[in-house]
Amino acid sequence: MSVGALIDLTRCIGCRSCQVACKSWNDNPGEHTSFWGTYDNPPTLTPTTWSLIKFAEVEVKGAVRLVMSKIQCMHCLNPACIAVCPEQVYQKEENGIVTLEGDKCIGCQNCMKVCPFSVPHINWVDNPDLAFVNVEPQMTKCIFCFDRVSNGMEPACIKACPTDALVFGDRDELLVEARRRMAKFPGKYVDHIYGEKEVGGTAWMYLSPVPFEALGFASLPNEPIDVSQYKPSYLYPGIEKEREPVSPVNIGVTSGLLGLLAGAASIIALRQLRMKKTDVEVPEE
Repeated sequence: MSVGALIDLTRCIGCRSCQVACKSWNDNPGEHTSFWGTYDNPPTLTPTTWSLIKFAEVEVKGAVRLVMSKIQCMHCLNPACIAVCPEQVYQKEENGIVTLEGDKCIGCQNCMKVCPFSVPHINWVDNPDLAFVNVEPQMTKCIFCFDRVSNGMEPACIKACPTDALVFGDRDELLVEARRRMAKFPGKYVDHIYGEKEVGGTAWMYLSPVPFEALGFASLPNEPIDVSQYKPSYLYPGIEKEREPVSPVNIGVTSGLLGLLAGAASIIALRQLRMKKTDVEVPEE
């Protein structure tokens, strides 16, 4: 069974219970934010905010109203993040959930560049044992409460929703339920289940009273993200990158190259340190 979640935006009241429950269950701290003109707080997903309520003022049947939506990792059926990660940070579990081992991250940011929903974020943590830099990357994102789901429980965000705007279950059964609601209340929802087909389909799916574009949702193709022509944009062991010739008189380019090499050396040191911690023999260069 592939699990899924259905979000009915006509039922969301913007209470942020899901957002708080996510932080509580995953021991993620609150963040210091400032007013920036909307109710969104923080304004986007962050390394410690994996679930977020977004507010949009839209016109619904001639009246302006707030429509709230919840964003998080969509848990794609064909995850591009898995395809481009050189360290196998991400795994797709048997039930379809995309989990990760964040401490295996080397900071290449390939997954961040190919994710169509801008979900992955790096949390830079202190590590005085590293050379050149004293921080190391840890990739973070929603893991659909894989620990809870594996033990027969609902994800924390869904459990906390007071209006049943979030429903957890088998993805195919949730699609049937979504179509049932749309057929029963044709004037209540737009004729679109977001996530059913986008980028090959996602585990999280949405019903909305207004077009999803009005809520800031990305307009995406139905085909999975094509990573066959993807070229990594960061230099690290095991991945080759084409580079333009460096002019010796171009100080800016030269400085950038030196910074790139320093970053690569830091990544090598990070990998060697982690391999030593797991008693894996590191071959000499």
